[in-house]
Amino acid sequence: MNSLSLTLWAAVVLLALWLAWTYNRLVSARNAVKEGWSGIDVQLKRRHDLVPLLVDAVGAYARHERGLLERVARLRSRSVPDLEEEAELSRGLEQLLAVAEAYPDLKASANFLSLQRQLVEVEEALQLARRYYNGAVRVYNTLLESFPTLLVARRFGFTPARYFELPLATEARPPEVKW
Repeated sequence: MNSLSLTLWAAVVLLALWLAWTYNRLVSARNAVKEGWSGIDVQLKRRHDLVPLLVDAVGAYARHERGLLERVARLRSRSVPDLEEEAELSRGLEQLLAVAEAYPDLKASANFLSLQRQLVEVEEALQLARRYYNGAVRVYNTLLESFPTLLVARRFGFTPARYFELPLATEARPPEVKW
């Protein structure tokens, strides 16, 4: 074997190793994005599990707020909510907690206070999950757009991920809970 064929063979092996390494980096980054979205799903499920308990607690005191209670319950019951529905649910939860302010007995209820604390915890965990997801999307999309990784990404059909963005800037903050 002459030195030219040996050099050519070594270059092919190095290229194959680089391709495998690059492909695996892309797969790893894509899986981090999927993991991040799963984290958001878990927190949304937790929030949706709390909604009927809050509706029931407030409903016992605020029967005349039936429309609000029904709207929040309807939004919560959606199996696959989109971002706009999640934003509407956040607004509904804010209104629900505002209604609770008008009922001193409800505000003093240990059960309601526990539900409020749980909601705050869920909203904070949801915010962290959103940040993690968006960080994973940033890393993944940067890989897709960086040379020479973009050559591998295009060849194997990797597509950019979308950031988790709320439809309204006011939805970026969790519902306000007054003690």
